[in-house]
Amino acid sequence: MLTPLKFQPLFKYRIWGGNKLKTVLNKDYNGDSIGESWEISDVPNDETIVEDGSFKGYTLKQLIQEFKGEFVGESVYKQFGEAFPLLIKFIDAKTPLSIQVHPNNEYAKTHHNSFGKNEMWYIMQADEDANIIVGFEKEIDKTQFKQHLEDKTLLEVMHHENVKKGDAFYIPTGRIHAIGAGVMLAEIQQTSDVTYRVYDYDRVDKTIGKTRELHTEQATEVLDFNVEERYKTDYKTETNTSNTLIHSPYFKTNFLPVNGELVKDYSSTDSFVIYMCVSGQATIQHQQKDCALNTGETILLPASIKEVMLKSEDAQILEVYF
Repeated sequence: MLTPLKFQPLFKYRIWGGNKLKTVLNKDYNGDSIGESWEISDVPNDETIVEDGSFKGYTLKQLIQEFKGEFVGESVYKQFGEAFPLLIKFIDAKTPLSIQVHPNNEYAKTHHNSFGKNEMWYIMQADEDANIIVGFEKEIDKTQFKQHLEDKTLLEVMHHENVKKGDAFYIPTGRIHAIGAGVMLAEIQQTSDVTYRVYDYDRVDKTIGKTRELHTEQATEVLDFNVEERYKTDYKTETNTSNTLIHSPYFKTNFLPVNGELVKDYSSTDSFVIYMCVSGQATIQHQQKDCALNTGETILLPASIKEVMLKSEDAQILEVYF
């Protein structure tokens, strides 16, 4: 019988990484500048494995191969086969990420044999005056964009937005973006590791002894130059309710604050469900067995699980499904 599953995170060195994943989220790793904790991943050569229980050591791929729609949902299996469609991360940016953009499904399939990378951010912690870059501040075209790159004035036409805990942003493919210094967040994205760096502050990566590769030509081909009136997502925060946060064709995420006991019925949800605990702690009860979920932990409910009980005094959970 499939049960709620925790996976062993994969910790990624990043030139911009800090130590909040350890000091704030209590992640257990060695090394410095760890920028990402890949919680649930089916990226080739970076597959997460089940942490404990009867399926300890299984990868996502092995679970899908063995249980198919029972694990991911019949409709998800029909669409993706043995590929798991989402990549789940926690990210800590001590210094700014490169200004970057991701391609859509069609472009990524043609050039990288990969999914595209639509993603979302939920801000878990932000230092004072920390900000992100998301989209353009004013309309420019490809020629002006290249000129700004050449003049090193690209930052002047980016939309900078100060952020705080609880802010959420959808980053569709084609939208230029960067996480700023002092921001820790949860990221939900398509299973893809394709990133086109546009600008990287001319910094040297100590692990390779030189600046990182830029991908300005590919970026220019996929960039969306439209300016949005508002980039931040508004959402409700009603307790013991799955408040719609970001629903896209690529994933659905709800904001779920839990206080007391809450029964969640997934009998009409033909999908796996992932819980990311972004604040507090909760207990998930299934078949009379309890599983703890603390801040910075992630758990996957296979599609065959149709009901769980959540217990908490004050937890905030991102509820993710397809």
